[in-house]
Amino acid sequence: MIVDALSNSGAVEKLHPLFKKAFDFLKSTDFSKAKPGKIAPDGDNLFVSVVETQGKTKEEAKLETHNRYIDIQMPVIGTETMGWLAGKDCKNPAEPYNAEKDITFFTDEPSTYIHVKPFEFAIFFPEDGHAPAIADGMIKKVIIKVKV
Repeated sequence: MIVDALSNSGAVEKLHPLFKKAFDFLKSTDFSKAKPGKIAPDGDNLFVSVVETQGKTKEEAKLETHNRYIDIQMPVIGTETMGWLAGKDCKNPAEPYNAEKDITFFTDEPSTYIHVKPFEFAIFFPEDGHAPAIADGMIKKVIIKVKV
């Protein structure tokens, strides 16, 4: 997991061949005006989801992992709390891996929580269990999926 300010993205853009493209897209798009939905600047290799959702409590938010994609998550409106647990410690799947959606949910509890504000981001690799969308009220966020 990596957490940083969008203005510092250059430090992580070298970690994956598509990260620079992903961060350039984040920096050049006004997501506050974007409607919820999916944008695919690079097909299945890199796609963006704009999401508006009701915030969850820590108890409601489920840990999840992905096998084929890295998540870059950035709140647009509202501060979002995200839980984290090392993937190797996610031992109790709530249901089997869903290959179509590339997701496994777990009933385990996060070991730590981070608070991510607008123009900050969190990157979750396949080895990171994460419980997103913990917030009071509605949040708007961007999730970029980068193929591993």
